[in-house]
Amino acid sequence: MAFWPWALGSNPGAKLWESARCCWMKVPFTMDRDTQFYRFPGPEPETAGVRELEEELVEAVALLSQRGPDALLTVALRKPPGQRTDEELDLIFEELLHIKAVAHLSNSVKRELAAVLLFEPHSKAGTVLFSQGDKGTSWYIIWKGSVNVVTHGKGLVTTLHEGDDFGQLALVNDAPRAATIILREDNCHFLRVDKQDFNRIIKDVEAKTMRLEEHGKVVLVLERASQGAGPSRPPTPGRNRYTVMSGTPEKILELLLEAMRPDSSTHDPTETFLSDFLLTYSVFMPSAQLCAALLHHFHAEPSGGSEQENSTYICNKRQQILRLVSQWMALYGPMLHADPVATSFLQKLSDLVSRDTRLCLLLREQWPERRRHHRLENGCGNASPQMKTRNMPVWLPGQDQPLPSRNCAIRAGDKVPYDICRPDHSVLTLKLPVTASVREVMAALAQEDGWTKGQVLVKVNSAGDAIGLQPEARGVATSLGLNERLFVVNPQEVHELTPHPEQLGPTMGSAEGLDLVSAKDLAGQLTDHDWSLFNSIHQVELIHYVLGPQHLRDVTTANLERFMRRFNELQYWVATELCLCPVPGLRAQLLRKFIKLAAHLKEQKNLNSFFAVMFGLSNSAISRLAHTWERLPHKVRKLYSALERLLDPSWNHRVYRLALTKLSPPIIPFMPLLLKDMTFIHEGNHTLVENLINFEKMRMMARAVRMLQHCRSHSNVPLSPLRSRVSHLHEDSQVARMSTCSEQSLSTRSPASPWAYVQQLKVIDNQRELSRLSRELEP
Repeated sequence: MAFWPWALGSNPGAKLWESARCCWMKVPFTMDRDTQFYRFPGPEPETAGVRELEEELVEAVALLSQRGPDALLTVALRKPPGQRTDEELDLIFEELLHIKAVAHLSNSVKRELAAVLLFEPHSKAGTVLFSQGDKGTSWYIIWKGSVNVVTHGKGLVTTLHEGDDFGQLALVNDAPRAATIILREDNCHFLRVDKQDFNRIIKDVEAKTMRLEEHGKVVLVLERASQGAGPSRPPTPGRNRYTVMSGTPEKILELLLEAMRPDSSTHDPTETFLSDFLLTYSVFMPSAQLCAALLHHFHAEPSGGSEQENSTYICNKRQQILRLVSQWMALYGPMLHADPVATSFLQKLSDLVSRDTRLCLLLREQWPERRRHHRLENGCGNASPQMKTRNMPVWLPGQDQPLPSRNCAIRAGDKVPYDICRPDHSVLTLKLPVTASVREVMAALAQEDGWTKGQVLVKVNSAGDAIGLQPEARGVATSLGLNERLFVVNPQEVHELTPHPEQLGPTMGSAEGLDLVSAKDLAGQLTDHDWSLFNSIHQVELIHYVLGPQHLRDVTTANLERFMRRFNELQYWVATELCLCPVPGLRAQLLRKFIKLAAHLKEQKNLNSFFAVMFGLSNSAISRLAHTWERLPHKVRKLYSALERLLDPSWNHRVYRLALTKLSPPIIPFMPLLLKDMTFIHEGNHTLVENLINFEKMRMMARAVRMLQHCRSHSNVPLSPLRSRVSHLHEDSQVARMSTCSEQSLSTRSPASPWAYVQQLKVIDNQRELSRLSRELEP
């Protein structure tokens, strides 16, 4: 009798194991109830086959761990609503956060839905879920699969997919079904809300909602937080037990100041009202409006009350304002210095504080203690001696409080090179502000020799496609795609433009040079460089990026765009190097190295580059190289299959999301998915609701961007052996243009050579060209 000890008793996922036991091995078994081990009858395995069996066991465990959370969620949904535990309700709630159909609903409504949702599976395509004219009894959300919507007279009207919903209209209007719903494929899964629960939730929302009016107009909408609101919205004493749903910018700020307490911590790592406001205020309240409102509150005096009461009220209100401003500066740091309105406001506020004797005394007594408490909470140690001698207001962030100022960060006031090509491929480089508009670029070009009146600015990709740029467009230099270039040309010559030779990418690969660097060392170099780029991104850039270029007059998303460009660069680098390697044996070795590189990147928690390398390996030009893949050892192919599981896009990349929750910082997350989440929130929720700012949307956006803060909450590079390396992002132009051919850039084992190589990768980003090269390698 062979024994395989899967110690279920000590595993928190034991329920899953018991429900999924032996799903991967079709052999009879018995279970020893005393030891909680599984027994598989049969002869002892041969010694030579033990290692292979162990590998199969590890692979099966990995598969079960991937599918386990899905099974737990399904088990929770199959339970009668009244029998779900708090942990199961949290699990369902987290799932709802990523479902398009409920994106517009508040989190409190999502939590109520989590308690009443029912799981309804259907196995056969063609099944009619309900028919036109039927009585409406339920609202459906498509969790898996798709359905066809058919009406009398018109036939097929549309097809709905995962994340869409249907059936709500009949419940809201108490009317018959307006269409017939037919399953489009097998094995469709739905989340169902019955009419009784639907109506109760709608009524509960109204009962919890409070509207405040001024001069006959609603200026603030609040929702009473339930006791089960969860960690993201904890009920607290006072008015803060109400959550802001929408309001005018001034009223939201007023409520925020009232909710703050002078004795509260100046640094709160949780998702608070204050951090939500500071991260998103630029969406609905320009800095000029915010500064004016804060000055108004600073000067405001109460009517009535004794002199002592009024003095205490004014002092407390001013401390609240100073705490908000301190947090504002700690979050944005040097970004505020580039804003003349903010700079002028800070000077005025400093002068006003210095003239308030009572407030100055309180600040000298209280704020040093708060900073000390902040340092102890965050492990900052003692204050630096420089901070003690600085001549600065005590309420401003101290030098020991980390400000978002990275040496390699591009800020709105910075000037960057604009490389502009002419039709003859000569290049003119201008130094202009990163936020310069196309009109401003053209005005600078007009001062240069060779300028012709009437010329236009276009961007051209490596395939020769030209796109004209509007005069109001901003930040065009940093938003260019891979191998895209700016061209200045007469309008009638646009169709004659050809790409600059550098846009076409390399003609020789670096396989021989890459062979000199281990996959682990290469991963370390990539992670070190990627961390510098990732660390330069400010959280608010994600919000500005999603809102669109119309909001970029005084802000820049250049750091985020540079990081996204790096992602695309890496995936095309993998495809380029493999397509430029003509020797089959060497190409197979290179393919093996890239797979190992992906494994090391995952181990180093550089998930952004891990996905980029894996996407490069799955490029159609690479995946079709069957003979090359056949040369890989069986063990490497199994490793690749295991890594592929993390790429599973089903249920909105749940496998990746669950893996991410198990990692501790520092982490470099998969940025395209984070931007997808932000876009999902932005497009699924109106910024204005009944002419009021939808602050629930702001709260969701702030929650998403705080992922960057979490991932960077540890200062070191993720498991990289190069943690002490100084950033080389601003090397001079001669170094930046170093060749990346294997003979020049990787011919030695000096660490500087691969470092220069990973910074300046040369790639072919024309998919047609990659496909042509692939067919030449393997027709």
